[in-house]
Amino acid sequence: MRELAADGIPVAVSCRVLKLSRQPYYRWLTRPVLDAELVEAYRANALYDAHRDDPEFGYRFLADEACTSGEAMSTRTAWRICSRNQWWSVFGKARAKNGKKPGPPVHDDRVERNFTAAGPNELWLTDITEHKTDEGKLYLCAIKDVYSGRIVGYSIDSRMKARLAVDALEMAAVRRGDVTGCVVHSDRGSQFRSRKYVTALTRRGLAGSMGRVGAAGDNAAMESFFALLQKNVLDRRRWSTREKLRIAIVTWIERTYHRRRRQARLGRLTPVEYEAIMKPAANLAA
Repeated sequence: MRELAADGIPVAVSCRVLKLSRQPYYRWLTRPVLDAELVEAYRANALYDAHRDDPEFGYRFLADEACTSGEAMSTRTAWRICSRNQWWSVFGKARAKNGKKPGPPVHDDRVERNFTAAGPNELWLTDITEHKTDEGKLYLCAIKDVYSGRIVGYSIDSRMKARLAVDALEMAAVRRGDVTGCVVHSDRGSQFRSRKYVTALTRRGLAGSMGRVGAAGDNAAMESFFALLQKNVLDRRRWSTREKLRIAIVTWIERTYHRRRRQARLGRLTPVEYEAIMKPAANLAA
């Protein structure tokens, strides 16, 4: 506005064209936005973006994410901004006036417990599990193709961020090639409702699907895989490091589950054998 006035255009004309009232403009001239207020607004935007992507993060982790995006601040400043805006971790203590329920689904339930598929890359199931080690928890996000039971993508990390689900999805898409139109079914976990995950689905041409809150049966086929993993790997011994557990999980999936464990529903074939026999190898990922 000041630049227009300097060029000889009256303020009244500029306000009329921009559909602004002159009184608020003149009030703003007497008290413009301070630099400190502008810096705090940018910091709040960075914290909110991080909170929206990973609602389970507390203010310390949100401060780390904001710093990564270019808005560095102290943890005390992050706490003050988050507290004022009530951006609490979903895993934090219950607070007055909270009463939050699990977030709304970002997709309809396209599966409705019908865990069948006529071919590969028609229906994928995904979920996240965790297990303790002496170093702390390790999280696994896995994606299962209902057609053959093959784990087409997985991601393992020490932190349960939205990136965990996105990395598993990207691995599955790269492995399987053209997956346009494939339905990816999950629960309503915050990772699967995050903006990063929804964007990854759209970018790959995948269709999201979500079950109901607290209904394990809505993703029963994926839960059965995790039960096998729990019995055959996770609970077999005490794990001293995350790296040892990570290697054990990957080895069991790629060597035992895919290539040695025969399944009755597949005619006593392994997932790899079933795909090789039932579908031309050219249409499958390596």
